[in-house]
Amino acid sequence: MSNPNIEQLTAAQKANAEVMMALLQSAFNGVERLTALNMAATRELFNNSVASSQQLLSAKDAKDVAKLNSELAQPNVDKLMEYSRSVYDLVASMQKEVTSVMETQYSAFTKNASSAVEKATAGAPVGGDVFAATMKSMLGASTKAFDTMTSMTKQLTDMAETNMQAAGKTVSKTVSATAAAAAKKSAK
Repeated sequence: MSNPNIEQLTAAQKANAEVMMALLQSAFNGVERLTALNMAATRELFNNSVASSQQLLSAKDAKDVAKLNSELAQPNVDKLMEYSRSVYDLVASMQKEVTSVMETQYSAFTKNASSAVEKATAGAPVGGDVFAATMKSMLGASTKAFDTMTSMTKQLTDMAETNMQAAGKTVSKTVSATAAAAAKKSAK
């Protein structure tokens, strides 16, 4: 094995270690943010439950309980939707970070592979151009596949975001209508 091959192997191992460290750092940051989000949501849920229970216990009759239930429903649904949106945003952010790392890694791989094919072509014996053409074709096909995968990931992320917004609007309207109906019923 010649010295340049050892240097290339060492450089490749170093690059792979850096990619792994970047991916692990992204994952750790994501878990840390999700934990903080869950702690905040749990604390808020507990505090709201205590306050709601106190309000319900202070109700004088069934009509007041029904009215309080309808008044307390909308903020809880809004908070649930806000929490869901925060989790979605966190996951989307992590997906973008991982995609960015993978795109950078793939770009470096493609560049190195193209360079290696060109070097091999320059010193290739007769008939080596067929091998080089095959390798270039394979690199072109893998680049196309990677670009397609990246485009599909972006489309799926955009669709999920649109669905999340639509679900939020629908749930909010449904809860508002249910609360209004309950308020009318308790007023009778």
